[in-house]
Amino acid sequence: MQAQDVMIAPVVTVGANATVRQVARILLERHISAVPVVDADNNILGIVTEGDLMHRTESGTERPYAWWLRFLTGEAQMATDYVKSHAVKIKDIMTREVVTATPETPLSDIAMLLEERQIKRVPIVNKQGQLVGIVSRANLLQAVASAKPKLEISLPDSAIRKRFLDEVKKQPWAHTFNLNATVQNGVIDLWGFAPSAAERTAIRVAAEAIPGVVLVNDHLLETPAFVY
Repeated sequence: MQAQDVMIAPVVTVGANATVRQVARILLERHISAVPVVDADNNILGIVTEGDLMHRTESGTERPYAWWLRFLTGEAQMATDYVKSHAVKIKDIMTREVVTATPETPLSDIAMLLEERQIKRVPIVNKQGQLVGIVSRANLLQAVASAKPKLEISLPDSAIRKRFLDEVKKQPWAHTFNLNATVQNGVIDLWGFAPSAAERTAIRVAAEAIPGVVLVNDHLLETPAFVY
């Protein structure tokens, strides 16, 4: 699946001259946690999240600074925090360096962006740089929840064994020289060694995912990978 298959469109946006109070109301009324900032041509200029509005003078939550903290924090950071808590226009507190993706970006790449950048959503822009949608963590969960189950085809025991071993051999984490499997009436018995609990679990998961498998009996022993 690609970003365009799960993205929300059209996107709720604001202009750079929107006020902080206006944006706060939009977030509350639309039940969203962030809003992109765009220009007249729908080019993305930045993004504002609810986290940007947590330390505000209106709510009495601005960051307190004792006189001695200036030596640890630095005056530039204190000035930046002052802007965050006192600015009237959203352009003064928005994040300008926005991580974006295209409609054709695979969801696997979107997931990596969310994880690596520690963000909760990715705006989707077209080739002209115009905002066309947004993908959030919730949208990825929706894709998982709405996925159709794989068609279950009952395979003969020999085919089950072959497909399982072929699947495991493709994995870079697997030590297949320590692994064997027997199959009878759809029941897989796993034999041999796994160098870690994580690999042992992964092997079991691989076996359970093979169509026609009704039960997996795990007889694997955990031992270093060099044992034959």
